[in-house]
Parts: sequence; structure tokens; C-alpha cells
Amino acid sequence: MNYSLVIRIVGVLACLMALLLLVPALVALLYGEMSELRVFLQVAGPAAAGGGVLLLLKRGTGFSLTSHDGFLVVALAWLTMALIGAVPFVLSGAIPGYTDAFFETMSGFTTTGATILNDIEALPRSLLFWRSFTHWLGGMGIIVLTVAIFPLLGFKGLQLVRAEAPGPSVDKLTPKIAHSAKILWMLYIGLSLAETLLLLAAGMDLFDALTHTFGTMATGGFSPRNASVAAYDSAAIDAIITVFMLLAGVNFVLYYSLLTRRFDNLRRDTELKVYLGIFAAATLMTTLVLFRTSYDSLGESLRFASFQVASILTTTGYATADYLLWPTAAMAVVFLLMFVGGSAGSTGGGIKVVRLTALFKQGMNEMKYLLHPRGVFTPQLNRAPLRKSMVLGIAGFVFLYLLLLLITTLVVALSGSSLLTSFSTALATLGNIGPGFDAIGPTENYAAFPDWLKWYLSFIMLTGRLEVYTILILFTPRYWQK
Repeated sequence: MNYSLVIRIVGVLACLMALLLLVPALVALLYGEMSELRVFLQVAGPAAAGGGVLLLLKRGTGFSLTSHDGFLVVALAWLTMALIGAVPFVLSGAIPGYTDAFFETMSGFTTTGATILNDIEALPRSLLFWRSFTHWLGGMGIIVLTVAIFPLLGFKGLQLVRAEAPGPSVDKLTPKIAHSAKILWMLYIGLSLAETLLLLAAGMDLFDALTHTFGTMATGGFSPRNASVAAYDSAAIDAIITVFMLLAGVNFVLYYSLLTRRFDNLRRDTELKVYLGIFAAATLMTTLVLFRTSYDSLGESLRFASFQVASILTTTGYATADYLLWPTAAMAVVFLLMFVGGSAGSTGGGIKVVRLTALFKQGMNEMKYLLHPRGVFTPQLNRAPLRKSMVLGIAGFVFLYLLLLLITTLVVALSGSSLLTSFSTALATLGNIGPGFDAIGPTENYAAFPDWLKWYLSFIMLTGRLEVYTILILFTPRYWQK
């Protein structure tokens, strides 16, 4: 383990965090929030100083970074960002307790969208901006952002990117991982800019358009309004956010294929077809149920159904309606979507469509063997043979995911919560969804949970965002053996 290099990278991240805090500081200056401006500067200064000290203490060390080191670096990176990012909420008095501030910040960076705030609109605009900005930073990935500048420091970032997203598809778009990271961020910025302009055209002001774009493109769900997107009561705004939630849930590698005219990659991408098929089927069923029971017109039913289906499928967590008031069949669709998530390589959380697709294909393949024991059958994904090693890796991930889900359900239940609240809390935090059912429904929040549970759920949100393996591997004795 190269602890010297790990410390250096954490120092770099602390310095990066100091720079990022200047963005909400500028917002505070623009809105004349001098008290908040001082707070952001007070946090940025020590963060930069601390990061600089770490760099100076360990300068001159080598740059050899292994996958073994990468897991620890990524975990410390996300933890460092959340620990520092929570301080402005506390110093400003917006969230007096550090536990609540850390929970809110971890929820932001992990794009979960679970909140402890009862009156969101009471916060100063600069803090609301920072709250949503943490979504946008965490959506594409803190490490992916940092890797883009690592060549200037002599680091090689491929091991870090793989540790941050250890799923079935961690691909380089170009031979250089830093160049790939820059491309991903440019695509991310381009889509964010497009959504912001469309929301402005639909009637939002610049502040609301930016903060909702941050939540949409990161599939996060933080809104500066107490009623979330429902506060605008606009079909145009609902439609724009629905489309961009779906776009954010697509593998960003496919956008690069589109720009480089590699259309075959899109045509043969199995995950994309399944992802869009799930959205279409869930929207159709929910629309028909709502049209028969809840809304007067088919168009209105489609509007609310498509928005909520996209929101939960992509793990965004925005709301335009209280789905707990919907008929049981519509609620069942929403509940089942919480087990899916977005595509691999997207900003969405959850199990991911590609994993479920691969397991389904393997299950169908096993039934073929039962019918024809001597047959030779090879399931395919993206028109290529599905490797057994990938299936085994996915099966291991899903097992650990479900095990964590059950353990978290039990832990939440120990706080005195109902079974439905406990299970949906586990599902909503591990899947980085945010809202759930019962006491954490779309009109409720996490404020009532005890402090010890908020710390545990913060850990679960981070574990879910880093796709389970990266965090759990740190708790295995073998990891720490030489």
C-alpha cells in the first residue's frame, strides 16, 4: 500500500474542494449574502491550507498507484469532500447540528436527494446553490473530475476511475484516461447547459434553472422548493425534466458514440433497449391506471406518470405528485422501479439495467440447459458472448446489494420505524433514490431519524454510490494484509 501517495491525493482533493467552495461564495456575493460569503471563505481557506500541508509532507514520493490503493483513495476522497462540504451549513446556522449537515452533504454528493430540511426555501440562496452543486459534482464523479487534472500532478487515474465505478463497463473513450475524463465532463456540461436554457425558456429564473439542472443531470433530486418540481405546476417544465432525467440515465459512452458517428454502438446496445423498454412499459401501465382512477384526461395522466416513472427509474427522486395517494397498482410500479436504476456509465444509481439484463439472460440460458442438457448455449449482450466471469461478478454484486438491503432494513427497524418505512429507507438510500414510502414518502423527509441512524445511512448512501465493492472491500482483513 502506497500510503504516501494516498495522502498526497487526499491533499489534492482538499485543495480542489477549496476551489469548488469559491463557486457558492460567488453566488453569495451576487445575492448580497455577506454572512454566507464569509462562511464559504472561512471553510475554503483551511481546506486549501490543509491540502497544501499534506502535499508538502509527502512530496517527492513515487507515483505508482495500484488498484489496491485505488479503493482507499476513492473512499477517502468522497469522505473528505462530504466532511468539508458539511461545514458551511453548520457555520451559517442553516443546519445547526453537524450530523444533519453531514447527512445532507453526503446525500448531495452521492446524488441520493434524501433531506433532513423541513423548510428548504428558508435557506439563503448561496447555501441552496451549494446543496444542489454537490449533486452536480458527485453525479459524474469526484474522481472522474480529479483525474482530468491528474496528468499535471504525475498521477495515473485509471485505477481510481475503476475503483469509483467498479461496474461491468468502465471503459476508456480514448487511449488516455485523463482525456476520456475530460470528454465525459464536456458531455455532462453540454447536456446541463442545454437543460438550463430550456428551463429558462419554460419560465424558470436562472437560479432555479441551474439548481434543477444540477439535480436532474446528476439524478440527484435536491430542489430549492419545498414542493419540489410540483411547485411550478408547469407541463412544459415537467416534460423538459422528464426528458433530461432519461438522458442522464443513459450510458454516457453512447453519447460519445453518437458524436463520433458510431451508430452501430447504439443499435446493438442491449442495455439501452431494455432501459427504454422498461420506461415505456412502466409509463404505459401507470398512465392507464391513473387515467381510470385519478386524473380526468389521458394527457394529464401521461404527464404525471412519465415524470414519476423517469424520476424513480433513474433514481433522481424529484416529485410532481404524491405517489402515496395513487392507486395500489401505480404505487407497485413505482416500488418495483426502485430495484432497477439507470444504465451503467450513467449518473443513475441502483442495481443498474445491464446487471439485471445479464442475470435475466443467464437465467433463460439455464432453462435451455435443463431442456437440452447436452446443448451448447451462449447468452449474448450487445451481440457479443456474455462472459461467465462477468455473470459471476454481477451475481456477487446483486447478492451483496440484497444482503445490505436486508441488514439496513433491520437497522432502521431498530429505531422504531415501521417495516415499510424501514425497507423503503434501505432501498432509497442504498439505491441513491431519496424518497421512498410511508414515513419517507415524497412529501416527507429524514429529519425524524436519530443521529446514529443518520450516520449509518450516510455510510449506506456512500456504499451504494460507489457500487458496494469499493467500500465493503475495505472491511475485509485480506485488504489490509501485505
